[in-house]
Amino acid sequence: MLAMVLSSAVIGIDAYPVEVEVDIAKGLPSFTTVGLPEASVKESRERVKSAIANSGYFFPDDRITVNLAPASIKKEGTGFDLPIAIGILSATGVIMQKRLSGYSVLGELSLDGRIKPVNGSLPMALAAKAAGYEGIIVPFDNGKEASVVDGISVFPVKTLSQVVEFFRNSEKLEAAKTDISLLFDENSRFEVDFSEVKGQEHAKRALEVAAAGGHNIIMIGPPGSGKTMLAKRLPSILPPISFDEALETTKIYSVVGMLEEGDAMIVKRPFRSPHHTISDAGLIGGGHAPRPGEVSLAHNGVLFLDELSEFKKHVLEVLRQPLEDMKVTISRALTTITYPASFMLVTAMNPCPCGFFSDPKHECKCTYQQIHRYRSKISGPLMDRIDIHVEVPAVAYRDLMTDFPSESSEEIKKRVSAARLIQTERFNKSKIYCNAQMNSRHIKKYCKIDDVACGFIESAVDKLGLSARAFNRILKISRTIADLAGKTDIEADHVSEAIQYRNLDRGKL
Repeated sequence: MLAMVLSSAVIGIDAYPVEVEVDIAKGLPSFTTVGLPEASVKESRERVKSAIANSGYFFPDDRITVNLAPASIKKEGTGFDLPIAIGILSATGVIMQKRLSGYSVLGELSLDGRIKPVNGSLPMALAAKAAGYEGIIVPFDNGKEASVVDGISVFPVKTLSQVVEFFRNSEKLEAAKTDISLLFDENSRFEVDFSEVKGQEHAKRALEVAAAGGHNIIMIGPPGSGKTMLAKRLPSILPPISFDEALETTKIYSVVGMLEEGDAMIVKRPFRSPHHTISDAGLIGGGHAPRPGEVSLAHNGVLFLDELSEFKKHVLEVLRQPLEDMKVTISRALTTITYPASFMLVTAMNPCPCGFFSDPKHECKCTYQQIHRYRSKISGPLMDRIDIHVEVPAVAYRDLMTDFPSESSEEIKKRVSAARLIQTERFNKSKIYCNAQMNSRHIKKYCKIDDVACGFIESAVDKLGLSARAFNRILKISRTIADLAGKTDIEADHVSEAIQYRNLDRGKL
């Protein structure tokens, strides 16, 4: 007696089809699972046996062999419980084999036959659609998540008996549907807004420029000056996330099981703010079975590192590769997995250990050696990947008490989105999407400056001692400022503003 059930498993953030083959033969009672199963897959035999018996079906006292094909790839997770149970019931004649051929099945079984949610149902639904299946059977709690995939019927189920009766044509299941446009409209609002920030106009302008060009930014200022408050509001001025970006981001959260209950999709750009005690594996990803880290969870959004100098130096150094390549590759003995990691890096730090260096109202008690040691934790190669440096001074009392209305996030977002649209059209034949990703060839083509601006930047380079690296950064930022202004050419005032965002190059901090 042989049966086959279609299922799937995940590698990285993509799923691949798995054929669950079940053979029942005469012999001493046994249950063997082959095909490189990990521990949680091997343990399924106890869950499957109890679930079948407690759902009122007969569990055969024979020799049962389960093969998970392709056998060359390691199988992980508890999502094979349900297809194994369906395979056993098909092999014993409870379900006809021909009914199983068009459906992918996944789900974890409890001992009483209830079906529990599993990770990765979204990429599995995408894989089922790509394979041309008629439909996919998923746990009820994964129904919303999987139903965002158009072009395949998604059937959420609660119990094993419900699935059995569906395949026996005794019960009809209703396919889940999700209104994507309604989903984006209802969940795209932010709880925080730039209108709540008093003062700090220079810092807000710097964040607007960073958002418009996709530039990484570092904010430096004393405690309580509003660095964290500003950073948390950055996602509210970023361009709305597109469906393709939302789908790719949701796949990452689906794989690690971090989608909030009831959510079908990530419809806001992620904002991740890990604590400074995080390990390099937690930040970049890793583990025995490689999982995505914070840089991948921030994909298409913002990674905020508060108290930057408190992070371990070797942890910060692992950021260099994803900042450059916009992806993370994790290699292990059995597999190599690549996770996407395209994010805006936003960092904040105090100017010195006590936090009051250059603050006119507080005395700094740090020695030169202490300040040097404090700042040396951030290496030159990492700083090289941060375009904008901005000072965030303590807010004056008069600014805190003013009733003058501050610009809202929605107003700033309109300018940012308009600037990003210009960049999308500019780079439509390239593999880059914003000004921050330009290389030397793009800079030479798109960042031409006239004689006046050229003379201005030459004077700034000579007087402030800026490096060639800083020169390229200034041109990129100038291009973004010109885009915000709707200008085709970079002008002297755009260059002037860009120079103000290179504080660390000028040796002031």
